Amino acid sequence: MKTEGEINMRKPIKKTWMLASALTIGMAVLTPLQAGAEEVKTSNSSSITVQLEQKITGTIKDFSWDGINLKGNDGKNYYIGLDNFSSEQLEKMKFIAGQEISVEGNILESFSDFYTFEVYKKDLPKEVTKGDLTKLEKMFNEMKKIEKEMSDEVNRNATDDVIDKKYEEINKIYEEMRKITKPYYLAIWQPQSYDEYIQEFGFKEKNIVIKENDTTQLKAIYEEWVKLEKSGDEEKANDKLDEFNKILQPYLDELYPPQTFEEFVKELELDIPAETLAKLKPIYENAQKADKEEDKELFDKLCHEINQIISAFIKPVTFEEYISDFEFEISEADKKQLKPLYEEALALGKKGDFEKAEEKWNAFYKILNPYFAANEETLISASKVTINGQQYFAE
Repeated sequence: MKTEGEINMRKPIKKTWMLASALTIGMAVLTPLQAGAEEVKTSNSSSITVQLEQKITGTIKDFSWDGINLKGNDGKNYYIGLDNFSSEQLEKMKFIAGQEISVEGNILESFSDFYTFEVYKKDLPKEVTKGDLTKLEKMFNEMKKIEKEMSDEVNRNATDDVIDKKYEEINKIYEEMRKITKPYYLAIWQPQSYDEYIQEFGFKEKNIVIKENDTTQLKAIYEEWVKLEKSGDEEKANDKLDEFNKILQPYLDELYPPQTFEEFVKELELDIPAETLAKLKPIYENAQKADKEEDKELFDKLCHEINQIISAFIKPVTFEEYISDFEFEISEADKKQLKPLYEEALALGKKGDFEKAEEKWNAFYKILNPYFAANEETLISASKVTINGQQYFAE
């Protein structure tokens, strides 16, 4: 039993040179998604009055382990949080898309409100004393308070320095909480053997054999790391991790070879002329080198250059394709206003006139925002679920 960050031998993360994905995100000047993200307001604002035990009946649209997207019989959309139910209860519920259920619970203001101290406490070792639980609850509530303040600062467009200060305050509290909980996790920790740990990488599946002398060193370092972790000496334990990862890295490079330029171009699925590809290739390879050397500033600069070059060959989705993804219907009168704004914004962005493009996006979302607000999900923290004739109560 552990939570992330308690006891964890950090596996060396493979070098995922995700330039294609980064570029997709960077292409937002050619689509409305980024511009709209800041404009859309949720209906779950502080103006909502919390009402206890609201009862909602509706049909499951989709679901995850800790929540359900529900279409209410009243025509509204709901997100039902299930954090207060046990794993055993959730397994018995057996959700199916299209199934009708009834839910009772509290309306919340934001998704962060689902993560209460009771939810946090569920994953703590049972051995934690009442005294330490009291300390943890006080710190948890303080952390949530600062989180809310940080959210308000973001909404007020506060400076990065102000936001960073709030992050630092939250991290400081988190570390204090971790100091309390870690001894409890260490007391019940059953570490993997070296063979179990190394097997999870999948070297055997790729016929990658670790040299005998490297295996000897890695196994010894792993066992030292376990001892240091159990003793609570994090600094020396982390030094051992660095030592371990340094020996293992060449095998990881073999396991996850860097993406070739040709593979990168194929994934883009764009019609790029040969002369442009010839210009792109050295920039791409230099970016790979910068990534390997962890030169983030140079890597970001080169990615930006690649983005600028290929943006001319990107075909944006049509207005009709874009709005087809919405669950709601837009009136014909609004469509007539939206389409030219959409197309003008794309054209301006492609020419590099981002200031004027932003004006068009703002006008575009001013028309769309009421639709988003009317269809925004109301957040419900469930205390009771009725499904298949069975009733389940939050624990």
